[in-house]
Amino acid sequence: MNTKLGIALGAAVLLSGQSAPPPAPMSAPLPARTSLGAGYLGQAKLPDSVALLPPPSAPGSRALRRDERAQKRALALRGTARWTLATADANLAGGGKAFMCAAGIAIGATETPKIEALLRRAAPDLGLAGYGAKRKYMRARPFMNNGQPTCTPEMETVLRGDGSYPSGHSALGYGWGMILADLVPERRGQLIARGVVFGDSRRICNVHYLSDIEAGRTVAKAVVAKLRADPGYQADFAAAQAEIRALPKARPDCAAEAAAIRMTR
Repeated sequence: MNTKLGIALGAAVLLSGQSAPPPAPMSAPLPARTSLGAGYLGQAKLPDSVALLPPPSAPGSRALRRDERAQKRALALRGTARWTLATADANLAGGGKAFMCAAGIAIGATETPKIEALLRRAAPDLGLAGYGAKRKYMRARPFMNNGQPTCTPEMETVLRGDGSYPSGHSALGYGWGMILADLVPERRGQLIARGVVFGDSRRICNVHYLSDIEAGRTVAKAVVAKLRADPGYQADFAAAQAEIRALPKARPDCAAEAAAIRMTR
């Protein structure tokens, strides 16, 4: 996964691997393979996000006022350590490294290739499952409404052509947190919490509203439930479990990450 595609998950560029096309009609099928590769489930088995989710926050609603208050708080964090963490979370090329502190183990293509392969193959399922709702609602993103910068200005043109609701990054990050929590159950609380933070980084980056991120978590739960029942996923999960049992104990330096996360509490 290259850096540009990692940053752009949840945007239309993911589907082409090249430049951003205009938004596809809601009825257009998703490809069996994306620039991230093939997932476990395939389009036919993905949850129906239109049926799964309510519509996004309506103009003048209490829900929209809540979104706007949360976005105002996010804008105040620009330039802080939390903004730096959000910028790092936006780039999915790092794979599971974002979860090292929560897992208490070193995660990476070199250190844990089986875990990394599991997460990366699950990524298309998690990232694309929300596209039905994205295409139906085509919600404008926060930076399009408030005129403030994002943490990935190089992707703003792409993001303008891609619906904000639900957040694909949130679905992927929360889903990865759930998968890792199954692999490292003694760290379940920390891993689920890091999945929430990973998604909320999109609010800090000014590219998603709070309700977009929450909807992404709903999508992730539905996808992971299907993954757990998939034979291919089960085989790769078992290989990742065996890999974890053979890992030496590691203590990643997590002080900076913990301090950045505390800024949003």
